[in-house]
Amino acid sequence: MNEIKDPNQFNEGFSFRENKSFLKISFERIAFIFFIFFILAIIFSSKVILLSLKKIPEVQRIVKKENFRSSILDKDGNIIAKSVPIINLGINPNLVIDKEKLLVSLKLFFPNQNFENEMYGKKFFYVKKKISPEKLEQILLLGDKSFIQEDSIARVYPNGNLFSHVIGQIDNDNNGISGIEKTFDYELKTSKKPLKLTLDKDLQYLIKNELLKSQDIFKNIGSAAILMDINNGDILSMISLPDFDLNKRKKIDDVKYINRATKGVYEFGSVFKTFTLAAGLQYNVIKPETEFIDLKKRITCAGNSISEYDDKIPSDLTAEEILIRSGNIGSVRIAEKVGIENYNEFLENIGIISSLEFDIEEVGDTQLGNWGKCKLATVAFGHGIATTLLQLSKGYATISNGGYEITPTLINRENLKRKRILNENLSDTINPILRKIVSTKEGTAGFADVKGFEIGGKTGTADQPSQGGYSKKKVNTFASIFPTSDPKFVLAVMLDEPKANRDFVYHYRDDRYPYKGNWRNTAGWTTVWVTGQIIDKIGPILATKY
Repeated sequence: MNEIKDPNQFNEGFSFRENKSFLKISFERIAFIFFIFFILAIIFSSKVILLSLKKIPEVQRIVKKENFRSSILDKDGNIIAKSVPIINLGINPNLVIDKEKLLVSLKLFFPNQNFENEMYGKKFFYVKKKISPEKLEQILLLGDKSFIQEDSIARVYPNGNLFSHVIGQIDNDNNGISGIEKTFDYELKTSKKPLKLTLDKDLQYLIKNELLKSQDIFKNIGSAAILMDINNGDILSMISLPDFDLNKRKKIDDVKYINRATKGVYEFGSVFKTFTLAAGLQYNVIKPETEFIDLKKRITCAGNSISEYDDKIPSDLTAEEILIRSGNIGSVRIAEKVGIENYNEFLENIGIISSLEFDIEEVGDTQLGNWGKCKLATVAFGHGIATTLLQLSKGYATISNGGYEITPTLINRENLKRKRILNENLSDTINPILRKIVSTKEGTAGFADVKGFEIGGKTGTADQPSQGGYSKKKVNTFASIFPTSDPKFVLAVMLDEPKANRDFVYHYRDDRYPYKGNWRNTAGWTTVWVTGQIIDKIGPILATKY
């Protein structure tokens, strides 16, 4: 056996080389490439995150110092006025690099606005006030340093027009200039507590809606309505039309927007006959059954003629029947028994001719002139004296609530003490008569006889004064109380310059057939109809909440 002396002899003709360096190089290349991709992934991920968190370009910010105002609420706590933070966006044209380019961009955001005059003619102008956060972000991403962001506070009114005359307006410096905003300006600026009113948003909406319908039917130029608690003076609704949107912050100087409920002064006509009868009862010069015999159809005073509105009114009437049938001449005779001094005192006591302090400043003053024989005669049936719907409501509340003095108010009050200023039994006598005006065929307010509510009240149709006399323009009013057996509410409704509608179909509340067409432009055919519709709508709310 041959012995292997040299191990290399075994490898002759066979070559084997271990390639360790090749394996090492391949692994390092793979690790390097993986590292590169990892770094790139981190870079791109970071870029995505940074882009998603990209801040809006910094722009000049102005903090406009304004007084914060507390909220105003309705009776149920619904917000009817509130202060909120807002942003106004403006531009300083001197800082714009490319004005043409910026104008094109702004046109895309605000297609209905033209900023060219402002861009080339002003040192500053607003692009958009109360701009939304979404649109603000989109615009600022343009990156133009000329934008100026103004942080401010705005007063917003969620219900738009609904409470316009009551709430009133504020100016550009956030100061109240009318209505509740003005009267309680200090309290709204200094108190953190909201101001709560007696108004009910639901009642306000329903009453306004019916008044708007009346404009379509009777073409009146305006209207007003007041719903008030007859016992404490809380005003649950106060409407005046036309109204205005408080959010638009426009200057209101057109007389057509006057507050017809509190500021407008009118001769209301026959609604005053209730006061005439009540004064006669108060001073014990008549009783409901007192007879007035052989009443004339026409009388004269200082050369002026006073006549009945309807020649069919009988010549022999009791005091009660004079009111039910709305007799002019009979009312004059009652007033003559009362006398000037007593009648003046009575009207002053119930708030018709005395000054009235109210929660808003927009309150008119009664216009009466000097008393005399003829003045007494005309005031007896509601002419020759002009007052407000608010004072009319106060007067009806006082004579119907047991003779207690009340103060109309829009603000919740506590611990109210009542003071009787009229005879205790006056309301017990007058209220059933007011009920008959609505419930009997002899009365003038049958369209307001809503079942279950015992409506009572008095109509008033008056010619509006003009230079040297009276025009053919009317003011039609209906002052109502309900329920007459236990009065809780007074509702006064007025239509300014209504017109007769011969095509309108009246639906009676009894079994009679509908009546189409009417040439009579009197309260019984206009305002009474509207009042009946109002009570139909608000009745369920009053029955359940009050």
